[in-house]
Amino acid sequence: MRMYDVIEKKRDGGELTDEEIDFFISGYVSGEIPDYQASALAMAIFYEGMTPRETAKLTMAMAESGDMMDLSAIPGIKVDKHSTGGVGDKTTLVVAPIVASLGVKVAKMSGRGLGHTGGTLDKLESIPGLSVEISEPDFFKQVSEIGVAVAGQTGNLVPADKKLYALRDVTATVDSVPLIASSIMSKKIASGSNCILLDVKCGSGAFMKTVDSAVELAQAMVSIGEHVGRTTAALITGMDRPLGKNIGNALEVAEAVATLRGEGPEDLTAVCVELAANMLNLAGKGSVEECRDLARGQIANGEGLAKLADMVAAQGGDAAVIRDTSKFDTAPFRREVLAEESGYMSAMNAERVGIASVALGAGREKKGDPIDMAAGIILERKTGDYVEKGEVLATLLTSDEKRLDDGERIFREALSFGPEQPSLEPLFFARVSRDGVEKLG
Repeated sequence: MRMYDVIEKKRDGGELTDEEIDFFISGYVSGEIPDYQASALAMAIFYEGMTPRETAKLTMAMAESGDMMDLSAIPGIKVDKHSTGGVGDKTTLVVAPIVASLGVKVAKMSGRGLGHTGGTLDKLESIPGLSVEISEPDFFKQVSEIGVAVAGQTGNLVPADKKLYALRDVTATVDSVPLIASSIMSKKIASGSNCILLDVKCGSGAFMKTVDSAVELAQAMVSIGEHVGRTTAALITGMDRPLGKNIGNALEVAEAVATLRGEGPEDLTAVCVELAANMLNLAGKGSVEECRDLARGQIANGEGLAKLADMVAAQGGDAAVIRDTSKFDTAPFRREVLAEESGYMSAMNAERVGIASVALGAGREKKGDPIDMAAGIILERKTGDYVEKGEVLATLLTSDEKRLDDGERIFREALSFGPEQPSLEPLFFARVSRDGVEKLG
């Protein structure tokens, strides 16, 4: 078999066989197939697409390119969640403890932030002492005993995705539904959970800017999951404005704690309840409506918060900051951003707000950049609010005073004002499952 022939076949719109896909992935991981041929195939896929069977096979070939976690030693159903990324998206810190507190195991591998979207691992590492580097035996033990662990990728998990993603990033082939779907789902499948819930964001702060493109990606990922025997569903949720009020690592942990206390922002609470309900539903705990009530109950009775504290302590973190978030280190420099005119906030571009938080030190522009855990933005007003001239719109926080000017400039670029109250985009657009697309909102 020649890689030339595989490239030519896909370039001309052909459907690749299982053997051709295996040949490509194994050869690329081993180094026998060079980057220039892999990038040529990626570009052919970008233009010609892949059938559901091809996409599922590519996903499994990538998942099987390295270690595959076998979670069967952990009793009970294991459920995983993945978000395609957004600004202020701290839902894992709320949802995973709620679900685990109801007896469903959550064995979650998470990622770090890059660009304007934050990463769950970075947020967790703002908790003093907490480690996201957990050995496989300790990971299994923690999930078995307390029901939840959130860790960084261990071992040699999906090496094909690491190589292929880095290549796509520099060859303008990131924006391809089969390649995005196989990248995400290969990691989820290799992580070993029985059930997978996908939170596909759409809007200005998300990778998928439109509902239609988000639904297309969700359908591809659900198809892959079901094709390989994992119970899979996806929610299409809005990211036209940041989720919650706090953006930045320690700030977002504090807001997650407030949400588990029943004191969180309305939008964040609603999204967390819906995600938890759908995870519980996939695990067989009842209808989505019944599971919403279960999730709300774990907030009201404090068991969700207690489970988060258990997880933090099990991973070496100081659970005292969960009981009292005022114990987090605070940024020494802050600036209030004041409204320069009166009127309705007609739009808040979530991507620009996320970039402003990076400018303050809360995120990284390239892999390996250090993060200021105390930096970030506290939003005092959001889209749809009426503001008077001179009113505080947001508070910027950083440990480096020189970052404040850039942070304020970029934040202001995210805002638009007008004389009339805008209509807000819904939080939920659709639910995608093996039964089809159900419109929400």
